[in-house]
Amino acid sequence: MEDVGSLYLATVKEQFRAMKDLAERALSQMGEEDFFWRPHPESNSISVLMKHLSGNLLSRWTDFLTSDGEKPWRRRDEEFEEERLSREELFSRWEKAWEGVFKTLESLTPQDLSRQVTIRGKAQPALSAIQQQLYHTAYHVGQLVYLAKARAGDSWQPLTVPRRR
Repeated sequence: MEDVGSLYLATVKEQFRAMKDLAERALSQMGEEDFFWRPHPESNSISVLMKHLSGNLLSRWTDFLTSDGEKPWRRRDEEFEEERLSREELFSRWEKAWEGVFKTLESLTPQDLSRQVTIRGKAQPALSAIQQQLYHTAYHVGQLVYLAKARAGDSWQPLTVPRRR
């Protein structure tokens, strides 16, 4: 079982790194103002998605095994309010959050996967909480990439294998 746990942790680290890289390659194609573009007034902008994902990751991965994943200092609703943060501030928050993800993942052992962790007062195995984070992160990275591609239009540089034309 330990071999499966080690393989799982290695795979999770690889998937989180791939998502971060994908998002950053999309974000590198955006100008300063592009971070605040929304295709519809009810849509989230790239900056809002970055704030939310950063807040979520930081909250969930800080003291992952020992405290509730929804930290008292987190202001989730404010993450969805548009702020005119600079690119540097957005990326500062982003990097801090991702550093926490990778630092925590590096510290986990296969035995930790069956330990109970809490998110919003609900106990679950650490493995389930990690899967929940993978899903949540992939969902928002997909939104972020879609918005970046829509905003870039014809100047978009493909992040994966380009379409045959």
